[in-house]
Amino acid sequence: MTATGYQPTQPARRSLNQRLKSWPGWILMTFVAVVFLVVGTTRTAGPQSQEDRVDDLSQRIACPVCDGESVFVSQNAASRRLRNQVEDLVRQNELTDDQILAFIDLRNEGDLLLVPKASGLDALVWVLPAVGFVIGVTGLGLAFRRWKLEADGLADPTEADRELVDAALADDGSADPAVEGADDNEAKDLDGEHR
Repeated sequence: MTATGYQPTQPARRSLNQRLKSWPGWILMTFVAVVFLVVGTTRTAGPQSQEDRVDDLSQRIACPVCDGESVFVSQNAASRRLRNQVEDLVRQNELTDDQILAFIDLRNEGDLLLVPKASGLDALVWVLPAVGFVIGVTGLGLAFRRWKLEADGLADPTEADRELVDAALADDGSADPAVEGADDNEAKDLDGEHR
């Protein structure tokens, strides 16, 4: 204990529980989330009926006449024609879903696909938001870590710090009150001139 009653403390050691909850826990949680996302997006629900395939494909094709509607929802003649075409291709059972979509897209000479392809430049639509999210979370994590390290570096004041503060307080106490009063009067005069 020092003369001022201050007793320096030793930095507390982190317990095993706290250390396990830091980075390894976050890494494990991220890994599990990625595995669930991959399994959820790649898993199929099993064999689909032909009607299910037609509905699924119709929901992924845009109406050539309407803005923002799928062929599945739209009731105009062009959409019904495309739905019938998809139904015929599914009933022939020779093409996969991706081949049917490519056939419809090529045959109708327009961007009729509502869901972008996951290859080439179209893949950027899917990848860029995820990359932006990861970069943002990483940046925040690094900033929080830096701030924590800076805060941990601000230890309790040393005896030299306390002496410096005592000396500064002693200097403030010896200031001439007449000078301080004059400064206050000048400030009031300046304030009155501005009104």
